[in-house]
Order: sequence, then structure tokens, then C-alpha cells
Amino acid sequence: MNNIALRLALAGCTLGILTAQPRPPAESHITIANADGTHPKVIYSTPKIFEAPNWSPDGKYLLLNSGGKLWKLSPEGGEPVVIESGAVDRINNDHGISPDGKLFAISAGQIYVLPSSGGEPRQITQATPSYFHAWSPDGKTLAYCAKRGDNFDLYAISVDGGEERRLTSSPGYDDGPDYSPDGKWIYFNSDRSGSWDIWRIPWDGAGVNDAKAEQITSDDYEDWFPHPSPDGKWLLFISFPKGTKGHPPNQNVILRRMRLPDGKIEQIAELLGGQGTMNVNSWSPDGKHFAYVSYTLLPAK
Repeated sequence: MNNIALRLALAGCTLGILTAQPRPPAESHITIANADGTHPKVIYSTPKIFEAPNWSPDGKYLLLNSGGKLWKLSPEGGEPVVIESGAVDRINNDHGISPDGKLFAISAGQIYVLPSSGGEPRQITQATPSYFHAWSPDGKTLAYCAKRGDNFDLYAISVDGGEERRLTSSPGYDDGPDYSPDGKWIYFNSDRSGSWDIWRIPWDGAGVNDAKAEQITSDDYEDWFPHPSPDGKWLLFISFPKGTKGHPPNQNVILRRMRLPDGKIEQIAELLGGQGTMNVNSWSPDGKHFAYVSYTLLPAK
């Protein structure tokens, strides 16, 4: 076992304890790296919890959440600027920017959309919980994870609202959907195989008994939150230690990327993170960089 694998395995021993406790205080380091993980640059650090950067389609800002609010931050650094979100003030780390940059989708129990300039959100879903994860490339559809009955599956809904459409039906837990840039596939993570792996389905769903679902990863890690690069050549995702339940914070995780379509996987970063690191797509629009958040634990007050 190499040093990284050993550290990941040791971290796994405490996962059950950590997930049962409130999130401990930590310093957030918002970071930009090259597409291969090299030359990481911390553009902003704060003793507050910031999570889940999205990169705007025009490349001018990162969108993050902190303290139940949305924030914009320049890729060059500086200070984050809060975005007005009306009465919705429990925004979590499942959010995203429409392909034309005009709208934000947010999760706060329900899924809402609001102008990217800020304003009162408009409710899209009607059942809870619903967790947004991706805009379709044409900007017309939102893909999300939702618990209906006793199971979490993938769903899609028009940006105008209306009836939701179920995409998966496996008794496993499906989460983290993200569209391929050509709109043909939805990549996601699922424990339907007995561990957390990356899967994909056609954009219109997995079909009867999820017959169209394809497993993409299968190894000794627990893989979460797959994000295709804008050129469709790479799949970026987070890998937790084997046996990790869910996607807890403050774990020794690795970022990996898969070369599409031949499936070769390489490790590109090692960090303290997990929850909040890269829940949503964080590729730069030109595909040359991606953003993520790592953390440093702080003494308890």
C-alpha cells in the first residue's frame, strides 16, 4: 500500500464518527489549478466555510456558497461579494450557472432559479428534498438528485417548472448528475454496485430497470461528483477512502480524472476536503483549469 492509500485508509477509520457530528471549524482555501492538477494557486483563504465553486461561462467569476448565501469571487482573488437571494437564505452547495450566464439554479430544500445579477428566486420543484446538480447544455433542463419515497434517484425538470421526470429507478442511491457537453449523457455517482462508483445514462433516462445505465469506474475508492470537461475529453471526480459512507467533510481525499473515451484514470491532487470541495461542475469555460476548495481544520472554540 502506498503512502496515499495508507493515509486514505486510516482516514476511513474515523468517517463514521465525523459524519455523526456537526462540521468542525475549518479554514477554506479556494484554489485554481491547471486541468492536470499542476500549479494549484490559492486565490482566497478564509476561516469561514466556503464551498463548491462554479466557473461562470464568461470566465469572469467563481460562484460559491457560504453561510446560506451565494457569493461571487474573481478568479484573480480579492474579496467575495454576496448575491441578493431574497427570502431564500439556506442555500447549500448544490448550485450552478446557466449556459448563457443569465440564471443561477440553487438548492434550499427545493430547487429555485434566480437572475445572476441577484433577486427573488423562483421555485421550480414541488417536492423535497431536491438537490440541483446540472444544467443541460441548451439551458432548458435541470438535472438533480431527489428522495421520493424511500430512495434517492435522478430526476430532470424544465427550467420553467412543471412535472419532474424520473431518470433512474435502481434501489441504489444515485447522486451528483452532470451532463456531457454534447448533451447526450448524464454522468453520476451511485452505490448500486455495492460501492460508490461513477456511472452514466443517456440524457433521457436509464430506461426500464435502468438497463441503459453503464458503470464507468470500479476500483478500491468511493467515487463522487463526476464533471465532464468542456471539450468532453476528461471526467473529473473526487475519490474517498474505501468504505466511506456518503461524502463527509474534512477527509483526506484525492481528485482524479479519467480520459474519455479510453477510461484511463490518473490522480491529479491530494487534499483535505470532500463535502464542499467540488460538488458541482467547476471547469473553466476553456477547459484549461478547474477550481476546488480544500480545508485546514481550526481549533475548536
